[in-house]
Amino acid sequence: MVKLTMIARVTDGLPLAEGLDDGRDIQDADFYKQQAKSLFKNLSMGQIEASRMSVETGPYIFHYNIEGRVCYLTMCDRSYPKKLAFQYLEDLKNEFERVNGSQIETAARPYAFIKFDTFIQKTKKLYQDTRTQRNITKLNDELYEVHQIMTRNVQEVLGVGEKLDQVSQMSSRLTSESRIYADKARDLNRQALIRKWAPVAIVIGVVTLLFWAKNKIW
Repeated sequence: MVKLTMIARVTDGLPLAEGLDDGRDIQDADFYKQQAKSLFKNLSMGQIEASRMSVETGPYIFHYNIEGRVCYLTMCDRSYPKKLAFQYLEDLKNEFERVNGSQIETAARPYAFIKFDTFIQKTKKLYQDTRTQRNITKLNDELYEVHQIMTRNVQEVLGVGEKLDQVSQMSSRLTSESRIYADKARDLNRQALIRKWAPVAIVIGVVTLLFWAKNKIW
């Protein structure tokens, strides 16, 4: 069965819409939603290149499809047919582009198209029972091929992003530490110059003062 449905803009990972009733029948729904958002983040950063992929996570599997800089994602039971999952996403994509296509790029707030939930719920019901004649016909549609779509583990997919984030954080930390070291080095050099030349400056000052005082007296 279809468990979760989320739609996000690929360029920045901004969530655009989701199924409002999704996740009520599964444990740790928030955990899986967070994983979905992490997938969107990795996609927005260019850390995942495939435009269509299936990603295994626990007893479930994410399927996503990217079209027109929008990512359509659903999470299903592992036993749910991949072909139906991607046809479900295709139906969402066609309607979302038809209704909201001209506003996608200018959307500035999360879930700007939350009203699309109505279509998500209606369409999800059509795909829930794999035994209906409608879905059996879709499963037998030889023109719709999904065998070439890659399947990977969620830790493998998200781990790539985590490692790149760690490298980025380490680079930023090293840059910050280098600046601190440079500042300290300048301070130490300044202090060394002061210790070296301060006595000379004092002697010169005293001699000058004595010379001036002597001229005043005479």
